[in-house]
Amino acid sequence: MVFKIYYQETKQQNPKRESTQVMYIEAANQPDAREIVETKTNHNIEFIEELSTAALEYEKQSVSFKITEL
Repeated sequence: MVFKIYYQETKQQNPKRESTQVMYIEAANQPDAREIVETKTNHNIEFIEELSTAALEYEKQSVSFKITEL
């Protein structure tokens, strides 16, 4: 499954919509996706969204779409 992770660069940053960034990762489920990001980065995770097939196809149309390998 592909998950869309909304995050801040560091855990010291309070979540602000203007500075929220996004990454896409593949994981078996949402808890695994959270564990991957938390153990391999210093990001402050705001939200994790599982992408449906239709949502994934829509996201792939974006120029900035790239699955991140951690």
